[in-house]
Amino acid sequence: MASTSLWDRAALVPVKAGVARAEVTALPAGLPTVEELFTFARDAERRFETLLMRIEERTFGARGEQVETMDVAIRHPGHARVVTGRAGGQAAGRHELWISDGEIVRTFSAAHKLGTSRPVRNRVRGLDPWEYPGRSTVYDPITPLPMETLAELFVHPAGYCQNVLATGDCWVAGTEKIAGREAIVVECLHPRAVEREVDRPDYAVQVAFDRLDGFITRMVESVGSDVTRIAEVVHVDPDAALPPTTFDFEFPEGTTILY
Repeated sequence: MASTSLWDRAALVPVKAGVARAEVTALPAGLPTVEELFTFARDAERRFETLLMRIEERTFGARGEQVETMDVAIRHPGHARVVTGRAGGQAAGRHELWISDGEIVRTFSAAHKLGTSRPVRNRVRGLDPWEYPGRSTVYDPITPLPMETLAELFVHPAGYCQNVLATGDCWVAGTEKIAGREAIVVECLHPRAVEREVDRPDYAVQVAFDRLDGFITRMVESVGSDVTRIAEVVHVDPDAALPPTTFDFEFPEGTTILY
């Protein structure tokens, strides 16, 4: 199940009658290859209409263990809400909100009472995946999420598979139960596309993919024998019944709007 070849199909979502669809409906019995799993994971968000997900992230550094939570709600197409906060009683009232209706993105910092409201950033034109080498293209999501966050990484794993995991030595290591669901675990040694401080030969990543839907349910980063980061889904509910007010938001009185 090992692979050292570069998977470069992040943007090659199949299209039928003008509608993008999942290339692989379900994984076969047994363990897939790395390439099969990455292709399946790329289309994760195409297997649900709504999603509720809670991610718990633990980092370990000079300040000891830090715990952060991220609550994600999605309704295709375009509606998304991500609430980030620190675990524990002292974190009350210090959350950060990112919310979008597909046209306008609003953010709010409860700790500083600062808000922003701006149009959704336009996608770069001319990135037709059929006209560029695979590794030069990017995944085009149905419902965008805040960039460079765990929400984006877990729900839209195509870019991470292509630009990080596929640059290292990857293999399928087995299966585990995460958030009550079966997940397929991938080990990756020394991926190259990482931050400078962990660009070293003893850096490794373990990633678990949900077997039914393909999104990421756990990521563990380590340097040598020391685990530096654990991010894990503690609750997930695809096709959840969302209240009508899930994506409603008004800035609280006293908020300073930056732009």
